[in-house]
Amino acid sequence: MQSTMSHSETIVMSVGGSLIVPDAIDTNFLTNLKNFIVSETAKGRRFIIIAGGGRTARRYQDAAGVVSELNSDDLDWMGIHATRLNGHLLRTIFRDIAHPVVITNPDEILDISPSENVIIAAGYRPGCSTDLRAVQIATRVRAKKVINLSNTDYVYTDNPNTNPDATKIENITWADFRKLIPEEWGPGLSSPFDPVAAREAEALGLEVAQINGSRLTDVMRYLSGENFTGTRIY
Repeated sequence: MQSTMSHSETIVMSVGGSLIVPDAIDTNFLTNLKNFIVSETAKGRRFIIIAGGGRTARRYQDAAGVVSELNSDDLDWMGIHATRLNGHLLRTIFRDIAHPVVITNPDEILDISPSENVIIAAGYRPGCSTDLRAVQIATRVRAKKVINLSNTDYVYTDNPNTNPDATKIENITWADFRKLIPEEWGPGLSSPFDPVAAREAEALGLEVAQINGSRLTDVMRYLSGENFTGTRIY
């Protein structure tokens, strides 16, 4: 699969919470991510990294649900704060090169100097995942592509963990992709890209590259316009 992305471009990257905290905090992934970002910013690239909540969010949501009856806003807010905790972790490990404050409102990106090479973002309001924040930030910085790092190599026709007949997808349109995912967002939803963000990305004509975060060499290939392992949604 091939794609093109020009040099010295602002890269919007959504990092799934499943990569940051698959169970315990994954320091190997974080070390590799830092080395990758440091190397790429030295080439003149700028990164806006949006942290997901992942298992941390689900653990808090599940625990609270055992004790009390929760509404969707309660669940969403716990997820949002999990993304902010993960975001602060990222900002801390990038403290020598990152903007000093984690942004939550996508409009805040407009107040940050373009000379800032690394900006960390997290969740803002209920009703969607950080996928939508990645899309909104991309539109504000006029980026045409978003890299979505997850713990799978591809988007599949179904969950490959439960359906052995699920097949990988290398290229897919937003219209076809949206047929594979739920129509509505719900707190804790597990989806390659959330339905709210998918509708917005389709309307804006954004391209999303779904790449396994353990394969950062494939991110480099994507950025360089080379063949890469992953799924292109356009």
